[in-house]
Amino acid sequence: MKKTLLAVSAMALVAAGFMSCGKSGNNASTADSGKATESKKAITLNKDKPLVFFNRQPSDPTTGVIDNESMNWNNQTYYVGFDSAGGGAVQGKLITDWLSSQDVSIDRNGDGTIGYVLCIGDVGHNDSNARTEGIRKALGTWNGSTEPTNVKEGSVTIGGKEFKVVELEGKAMTGTDGSTWNANAATDAMGGWATKYGAAIDMVVSNNDGMAMGCLQASNYPAGVPIFGYDANADAIEAIGAGKLTGTVSQNVDAQATATLQVIRNLLDGVTGEAAVKKGISEVDQYGNKISAEVEYIPAQRAVLAKNAGVNASNWENYKAGNRDNGIKQTNAAKKKVMLTIYNAADNFLSSSYLPALQYYAPLLNLDLQVVQGDGQNEASCLDKFTNLNSFDAYAVNMVKTNSGRDYTDKLKY
Repeated sequence: MKKTLLAVSAMALVAAGFMSCGKSGNNASTADSGKATESKKAITLNKDKPLVFFNRQPSDPTTGVIDNESMNWNNQTYYVGFDSAGGGAVQGKLITDWLSSQDVSIDRNGDGTIGYVLCIGDVGHNDSNARTEGIRKALGTWNGSTEPTNVKEGSVTIGGKEFKVVELEGKAMTGTDGSTWNANAATDAMGGWATKYGAAIDMVVSNNDGMAMGCLQASNYPAGVPIFGYDANADAIEAIGAGKLTGTVSQNVDAQATATLQVIRNLLDGVTGEAAVKKGISEVDQYGNKISAEVEYIPAQRAVLAKNAGVNASNWENYKAGNRDNGIKQTNAAKKKVMLTIYNAADNFLSSSYLPALQYYAPLLNLDLQVVQGDGQNEASCLDKFTNLNSFDAYAVNMVKTNSGRDYTDKLKY
C-alpha cells in the first residue's frame, strides 16, 4: 500500500512538472507574442506619425495639380512652402517697376526692343513654372505656356516711351549630371548668349539666385546689363549691395523653415485641426512663439505658405544673412527626433539658406534633426537613406521630383 502511494505521488509530481512546464511555455509564448505585437504596432504607427512635405509641393509636374493622395496620407500630413504663384507675380512686378524707373538708354542697341534671356530652373517644378509665368505676364511675353520656346512679343513702358519686349531665349538649366537649377549650366548658357546676341541683350532674368549668380560668372557677361534672381540668398543680397545683381525675391526662408518645424512640433504635442497650422505660426503658441513674417494656411491644399517680398538696392540691407526671427524662443517641450530629406545637397537656396535656418530653429523647438541630402537627380539618393523610420517621431520630406510623394508614403506603411 505504501509503495502504491509513493508511486502515485511520484506520478503526480511528474504530471505537475509537465503542467508547470506547459504553463511556463504558454507564458513565454504569450510574452513573445506580446513583444511581437508591440513591435508590429510600433512599425505600423509610422503611418500615423506627422509627415510634412516642404519646399516641393506634391503635385503633377506637368499640370501642377496637387497630389491629394500624398497630401491626405494621414490627418497629420501638411505642406509648408511659399506662395509660388504670388512669388512669380512679385518677381514680375519687381522687374517692371525697375524698368519704369529707367531711361531709354536701357535699350543698349537703340532698336526700340528690350531683349532678355531667361534661366529656367526646372520645367517640371511648380515654383519654376510660376516664376516663368510671372515674368512673362509682367513683360507681355506670356503665350499660355511655361515651355522655353513658347513666347510672344510683349511691351513695356520706359521713360514714358513704349518698347517692344522679346524673350531672345529661355533655357532650362540642367547640369551634365542631370541636376536641375544648375548654376554651372547657367554660366555656360550665359557665355553662349553673350556671344550669340551681343548688344541685343538688355536684361537677364533667372528663376533663382543660384543661376543668376552663375550668369555673372560668365567671363563675357555684358557689363552693366541688369539681372534679376529669386530666393534672396546671402551671396545674392551682398551682390545687390555691391551693384552686381539688380534685384531678387525673398520667399521668407526663415518663416518657411520655422513653419516646417513648428507644424511638426504642434503635431507631436498633440495639437490637432487648424490649430496645428496656426499655433506658433499666425498665433502665439503655449511657449510664447509666433512667426513674425506673414504666413497663411490654404485648407484645400493642406498648405502653409509664406509671403514673398521684392528686394532691390533700396531695401537689401533688411535681408542680410544672420537676421533671425526673434519671435521664436527656446521651448521646454520634450525632445523629439525628426528625419528630414533635402533633394539636392548642391542646391544653393536649400544648402546656404534653408538648411542653416532649420539648424538654427530646430534646437529652439527641441527637435533633433537627422538630415539626408540627395543628388538632385535620382529619388533613390534620398529614398535609400530614408531608413530606420521606427527611430523617428516625425518626418519632413523635400523630394527630388514633385510627383514622388507616394515613394515616401509607401515606406511609411511598414
